[in-house]
Amino acid sequence: MKTVLITGFEPFAGEQINPSQEVARALDGRVIAGREIIGATLPCVFGAARYELARLVRTQHPSVVICLGLAGGRAEITPERVAINVDDARIPDNAGGQPVDLPVIRGGPAAYWSRLPVKAIVAALRERKIPAAVSQTAGTFVCNHVFYALLHLLRWQRGIRGGFIHLPYLPEQARPGGPSLPLATMIDGIACAIEVTVKVRRDLRTTGGAVQ
Repeated sequence: MKTVLITGFEPFAGEQINPSQEVARALDGRVIAGREIIGATLPCVFGAARYELARLVRTQHPSVVICLGLAGGRAEITPERVAINVDDARIPDNAGGQPVDLPVIRGGPAAYWSRLPVKAIVAALRERKIPAAVSQTAGTFVCNHVFYALLHLLRWQRGIRGGFIHLPYLPEQARPGGPSLPLATMIDGIACAIEVTVKVRRDLRTTGGAVQ
């Protein structure tokens, strides 16, 4: 059976929980669209995160890789469109590292497009009444670091599709009245994203529905 690798991050920046890790844990071992799901956690550390991701891809041989991360303050599940070759950390990572204006991969291209059908994923999520939008930026912290490193790793591997999806805060993380989604909704949303990625080979061509 083919596999789908789903990664989340450990908590960071003083948080006690990270929804991306919880979703990856919840989906681990499930079968979705005929694919066995492998859930794993990456360290929120520059360098170490991409090395662990590369190890997982090498040992698990997935047909799809979807990396998840937390974007506190967003109100929707947001598939990312583009990864850029920049590490520029506003805060330290979990090992105290704080790179500024450095490339993720020295000599790599400026950017890579996601290999996920991002607009089809958003459309399917909205059909299920799950808040979703395409995001045009994954930032310049460890999330983008992993996103870019994944696509650089897959650049010659046409048989593997991969990309990155950001998740909002859980209700217990958000400030009162702030944007969040329940964990069950996020689990259902990423399960839907996996199904769409497996089944849809060509993304939709639609306008609107994007966050900046």
